[in-house]
Amino acid sequence: MNEELQELPSARRASARGFSQRFLDVVEWLGNKLPDPAFLFLIALLTTWIASWWLAPVMFLEPDPRTGQPVRVISQLSAKAQVDFLRGMVRTFIEFPPLGLVLVTLLGVGVAEHTGFIPAALKSLLRVTPRHLLTPMLLLVGILSHSIGDPGFVLVIPLGGVIFSAAGRHPLLGITTAFAGVGGGFSANFLPSGLDPLLQGFTQKAAQIIDPEIVVNPLCNWGFMSASCFVIVGVGWFVSDRLIEPRLQRLPVDQDTGRSGILDRPEPRELRGLVAGLIVVAACLAGLVWTVMPADSPWRTADGQLVGKDAPLMSALVPLIFLIFLIPGVVYGYVAGTISGHRDIVEGMTKSMGSISYYLVMAFFASQFGSAFVQSNVGVLLAVKGANILSALSLPPQITILGVILLTATVNLLIGSASAKWALLSPILVPMLMSLGISPELTQAAYRIGDSSTNIITPLMAYFPLVVVYSRRYVSQTGIGTLTSLMLPYSLSFLVAWSVLLMVYWAVGLPLGLEAGYTYAK
Repeated sequence: MNEELQELPSARRASARGFSQRFLDVVEWLGNKLPDPAFLFLIALLTTWIASWWLAPVMFLEPDPRTGQPVRVISQLSAKAQVDFLRGMVRTFIEFPPLGLVLVTLLGVGVAEHTGFIPAALKSLLRVTPRHLLTPMLLLVGILSHSIGDPGFVLVIPLGGVIFSAAGRHPLLGITTAFAGVGGGFSANFLPSGLDPLLQGFTQKAAQIIDPEIVVNPLCNWGFMSASCFVIVGVGWFVSDRLIEPRLQRLPVDQDTGRSGILDRPEPRELRGLVAGLIVVAACLAGLVWTVMPADSPWRTADGQLVGKDAPLMSALVPLIFLIFLIPGVVYGYVAGTISGHRDIVEGMTKSMGSISYYLVMAFFASQFGSAFVQSNVGVLLAVKGANILSALSLPPQITILGVILLTATVNLLIGSASAKWALLSPILVPMLMSLGISPELTQAAYRIGDSSTNIITPLMAYFPLVVVYSRRYVSQTGIGTLTSLMLPYSLSFLVAWSVLLMVYWAVGLPLGLEAGYTYAK
C-alpha cells in the first residue's frame, strides 16, 4: 500500500509532463500548418488592408494618444493609398529597421567566422566552461547583449547553436536558449542600456499630462530589471534543461554544422592568431573608450549624454560591431595563416550574405506589412480599445498592474517594437493609472515585463524569421510551429515568474530604481 502511495506522485508528474508535451505537439502541428513565414506576412498585409477598408467608415470616440483627436482608421484599399504603397515599396524595404543591422553586422561576423577567429574563440571558451553550465552562461550573455540593443539577436543566437553543437548538445537548444535570453528577457539587464532613456522619455511625457512638473529618472527601473536577470537565468535554465532538451531528443540534426573539430585543443597557429585578434579587440575597445571619455566627445549629444536615441554612440553601434569583428578577424587570418589576401576576406563576406537569402525574402514582406499596419492606424485602435477596457474594469491596483502586463503581452503579438508600443500605450496607461494612485515608474515596469515575455512567440516580431533561418542550418524542416512550440514554455514561464517578482518587489517595498516609487499622490 505504501509503495502504491509513493508511486502516485511520480505518476502524476509523468502524466503532467505527458500532457505538456502533447500540448506542445499540438502547437507545433498547428504552427507548421501555417504558410511559409514570407507568405504569412503577405496574408497579414492583405488582412490589414481589408480590416482598414471595413473600419474606415466607423466613427470612433476614443482619442488618438498622438493627436488627441478621435482615432480614425485609414483605408489602405483606396486608390491613393495603393498608389502610395507602390511608390514607397522599395523605400519601405530598404528602410526596414532590422535589415541594415543584420546585413552590416553579418559582413563583419562573416569574415571573423571564415578566417577562423570565432571558432578559435569558441574552442577556448568551451574548454573553460563546464558543459552543465553552458545554459546559464548563454542566458547571461544574451542578457548582457541588451546593452548593445538589437545586434544581440544577430550575434548571440547563432553562436548559441554553434556552442551547443560543439559541446555535443542539440544545436536548437542553444538557439532557443539564446533567443530566450536575448528576446524573452529583453528588458532585463545589470547594465543601463539605450532602452532605459528611450522608454523614460515616453513615460515622462505621458505623466506630464497629469502633472506637468513631474520628472521620471531614466534609471527608474534599474533595480528591478537588475534583479530580473536572476529570474530570467534561473527560469530559462530550468526550461531549457528540463523541458526543451528532452523534447529535442526526438528531433534529429540533419545538417552538417562543420564544427566537428571545435572541441579539439587549439593548434599553436590558432592560439597565436587568437591572441593577436584579442589584442586588437582590446585595442579597439580601449580606443573607443578613450574617444568617448572627454565631455566634448563627438560620440556625445550636445548635453553630454552617451545613451538615448539621438546619441551618436548609439547610432554608430552597428558599424562599430562590424569593425570589432572585421578587424580582429582579418588579423587572426593573417597571423594564423588561414587567409592569404583580400579575396579571402571578400569570400567570407559573400558566404555570410548567401546564408541569409531566405531572410531577405521574409524581410521584404515583413516590411510591407509593418508599413501598412502603421499607416492604417489599426494598431492604434487595438491598443486604445484594450486600454479602455482595462480602465473600465476598475480593478484593485495589483490586478490592474497584472492587466497592464497581459495587455502589453497581447499587443506585442501584433506590434513588435518596444518603443512603438509604448508611444501608443503610455499616453493612455500612465495618466490613467496615475489617477488611480499608481506611479508612472511602476506602470513602465509592468509594460516592460509584458513587452519582453512574448517577443519570442510571435512570428510578426522582426527577428523571428531570422531565428527560423538559424534553426534551419541544423534542422532543415524547422517551421514557425517548431520554433513557437519550443519558445512557448520560456514565454509563459517568464511572464508568470517575472510578474510574481514584481508583486514581491511591490509587497516588500524594494526600490524599482533611482527616484522611483510605487504610488502617486494625486
